[in-house]
Amino acid sequence: MFRREVDACAAAAPALAAEYAPGDALARWLRRDTEFIAAKRGLAGALHSGDPAFAALPAYFQQYLDPALDAPLAAAAGAVRGDVDTTDLLRAVATLCLAADALDTGDVRRMVALLIDGLRYSGTAPAATVRPQP
Repeated sequence: MFRREVDACAAAAPALAAEYAPGDALARWLRRDTEFIAAKRGLAGALHSGDPAFAALPAYFQQYLDPALDAPLAAAAGAVRGDVDTTDLLRAVATLCLAADALDTGDVRRMVALLIDGLRYSGTAPAATVRPQP
């Protein structure tokens, strides 16, 4: 069952890419991945627990989700930061979901929304100027 859900999450990437603009497809897939991980209370903790029973899970995620995310991330070039890769994004979502046991799922969704907004920041925007106080 777990593998089927990972496969479905991976399969969502090309389906979203066919329906939405590249940046939007990437954001929607990251939300989809978040829902998958956050719905599995304790999964993120198990992945990072060091327990040998869960040792194969990170490799399974990487084997199927990294390639699924490659195309949407490449297609979003120019719409998102160029200094991130699939491993960065998957690790960021997993780390945010790690806190899901202590936080409400809505809080995790909000943090992932902040991550997605940060992806859109190119680093080329002019710095805000600080006006001296009168």
